[in-house]
Amino acid sequence: MQSEKKGSVISGVFWMFLISILLFWLPFVGPLIAGIVGGKKAGNVENALMAVFLPAVVLGILLFAFASTLTGAPLIGFVAGTGGFILVLSNVGPLLLGAIIGGILD
Repeated sequence: MQSEKKGSVISGVFWMFLISILLFWLPFVGPLIAGIVGGKKAGNVENALMAVFLPAVVLGILLFAFASTLTGAPLIGFVAGTGGFILVLSNVGPLLLGAIIGGILD
C-alpha cells in the first residue's frame, strides 16, 4: 500500500498566516486556533513545527534587511530588526502550542 501525503508545510503556513490575520484581535486564542488549523493542514507534527518557525525566521531576516536598507546604518537596522523579531516571537508561543495539537490530531 502506498501512503498518501496528507499535508504540506506550505499549506500549513498559508492557513496559519490567514487565520492569524483574521483573528489578530484575540490575544492568545487567535494564534492558538491558527496553529491548530495550520497543524492539521501541515499533516504531522514535524511539518507543523516547520510551518511555525520558518515564517518567523524569514520575517526576522527580512525586517533586519529592510531596516538596514532604509536607515543606511546596519547597527540601527539590527536594533530595529531585532525588535521586530521579538514581536514575531511573542506570537509564536500560542501558535506553536496550537500547531503541536493540530499535528497530533491529524
